[in-house]
Amino acid sequence: MTDPHGFLTFPRRPVPARPVEERLRDWNEVYAGQATLPLVSEQAGRCMDCGIPFCHSGCPLGNLIPEWNAYARHADWRAAAERLHATNNFPEFTGRLCPAPCEDACVLTINADPVTIKNVEQAIADQSWERGYASPRPPERLSGKTVAVVGSGPAGLAAAQQLTRIGHTVAVYERADRVGGLLRYGIPAFKMEKCHLDRRIEQMREEGTVFRTGVDIGGDLDAAELAERHDAVVVAVGARGQRELPVPGRELRGIHQAMDYLTLANRVTEGDFETSAVTAEGKHVVIIGGGDTGSDCMGTALRQGASSVVQLDINPEPGETRRDGEPWPVYPKVYRISHAHEEARGRAGTDPRVFASATLRFEGDPTGQVRALRLAEVEPEGRRPRPETERAIPADLVLLALGFHGPERGTGLMRQLGLRLDGRGNFARDDGFGAETTEPSGPAARIRPDGIFIAGDAGRGQSLVVWAIAEGRSAAAATDRYLSGSTVLPAPIAPQDRPLVA
Repeated sequence: MTDPHGFLTFPRRPVPARPVEERLRDWNEVYAGQATLPLVSEQAGRCMDCGIPFCHSGCPLGNLIPEWNAYARHADWRAAAERLHATNNFPEFTGRLCPAPCEDACVLTINADPVTIKNVEQAIADQSWERGYASPRPPERLSGKTVAVVGSGPAGLAAAQQLTRIGHTVAVYERADRVGGLLRYGIPAFKMEKCHLDRRIEQMREEGTVFRTGVDIGGDLDAAELAERHDAVVVAVGARGQRELPVPGRELRGIHQAMDYLTLANRVTEGDFETSAVTAEGKHVVIIGGGDTGSDCMGTALRQGASSVVQLDINPEPGETRRDGEPWPVYPKVYRISHAHEEARGRAGTDPRVFASATLRFEGDPTGQVRALRLAEVEPEGRRPRPETERAIPADLVLLALGFHGPERGTGLMRQLGLRLDGRGNFARDDGFGAETTEPSGPAARIRPDGIFIAGDAGRGQSLVVWAIAEGRSAAAATDRYLSGSTVLPAPIAPQDRPLVA
């Protein structure tokens, strides 16, 4: 273990972010160049190596947190990297993007400040690359079995890497022009620079995984034909069905889905365009939705030069402490400040969020351009608007960040594979990640339904990057068991598992 008195000796000290005025001038990561190894090692020394490490249960991947904390404390970065990669294919992603439910499950959280687990994880992952510990791991022999993975988000990538390393021949199909799914086009560069994604993709290519971009399975290529050509298919297309806001004025120009806006902004940072077709520059921006996607839109709008940014959240403002219904080690819904909120507050002087508010309608000018949004406070119970609180706020650009209702419906992929939806609107699957299909007709009747597996948000619903990776690893184990009769691949979760995230 580390220092048994470390948590008493050292206070919690997270890695500091870059100054607001500096980071708003570029698209580099908020923490770029800020992590110092002595600070990370000191903070890793606060880990008590608990007899029952609840951080494990807080992490869907079951990360061996006390183990790699101990190695990080003693600056043994090779051993720390080995233990970190034992349970997580992409710790450089989770170390930047995961909200760290492991920290809220840390035993210290009962009456003190938790270990900075997320900072330690990111530092180990980055050291793994810088010191050459993340070399490709191609299989020793091939199984002769082929697998198609549909979708290249974190679930699809994790499944593909696991199946490639065990010896199967894997091809990943992505309908976009680049690999990565929402990691590529949904996550702004100031949260994760794309170089981290690119080098992991290159590692997978050197291991033997094949990537085919610009191919829409169910459109460009018949999904039933794809299934016939491979011994198994892993469907990891995510939950891309965007929720709408059916209120008067929705048809006005200047109202966009958040993911469309973020994709265009990310394409600018990728070098595809000089400027975005939908920009916040000089505009009053209103973001509807209080989640992480809304926060990402806020940080993007501020960097584009918005005149003002407001984020509307229909939920009441959370308290500073856990509610009775969210006891430790559950991830609590408490008042949190993202880096984008910090940036907006630094400029405006107040929290840019308006809690317990609902959008009633949009108002536009004679040309059909949105100019204002009318909102009202909502009652704590039932979320019904209170008419006496109605007011208008200026809005030249409105971004709908209302989340996703599950995988896109009515697609060729869904029809051609005979996929059906469960009661929550996700692709139905059994306890072994196998797709539960309808009776297919036509070309789909040739498909072996037991050779199709569902992974990630497509089967779980909108969730966290860490859950997507865990799903991909578990679906890979199920696929390998189907192809080989048994498997040595780890399966950290089952489809029915639910997160400790309230």
